[in-house]
Amino acid sequence: MSDSTDNDTIEYGILMHDALRVLIKTVLTDVSERGLPGDHHFFITFDTTHPDVQIAEWLQDRYPGEMTIVVQHWFENLEVGDEGFAITLNFGEQPEPLYIPWDALVTFVDPSVEFGLRFETHQEDDDPDPEDDEIPEAPMEENAQDDDTPHEAEVVSLDAFRK
Repeated sequence: MSDSTDNDTIEYGILMHDALRVLIKTVLTDVSERGLPGDHHFFITFDTTHPDVQIAEWLQDRYPGEMTIVVQHWFENLEVGDEGFAITLNFGEQPEPLYIPWDALVTFVDPSVEFGLRFETHQEDDDPDPEDDEIPEAPMEENAQDDDTPHEAEVVSLDAFRK
């Protein structure tokens, strides 16, 4: 018989988050092998305070809580692993390597097909803010074309699956 401490329920929210991270891992693995197909591009927001995030100190200073990166026109060294992904992006003609663990992800949006995911944290559950349900405004990539206008994407919130 199993121990009844914290094993009395199935943690659907955690399982759903894990499954969606696998989905993102699969997408990024495909992009690392074949490149971005068609008009696909990604806005990925992550928690810069996560202990395993690796970004330049000046980026950490500029984005002390969350940062949104754009994977679109210029990126290189996209390496996808079991715990996270590494990528080099261009910030004002300055290539910067980043490492982002899967559990640091906050949102993943592909506006070309109006697809988006939001990963809620327990802290957000304790202090709900209606503005958090909006898609974060994506920063313009330094080398993005001016005629590219991001489309709104529907974000799937996992709160509905929580007890």
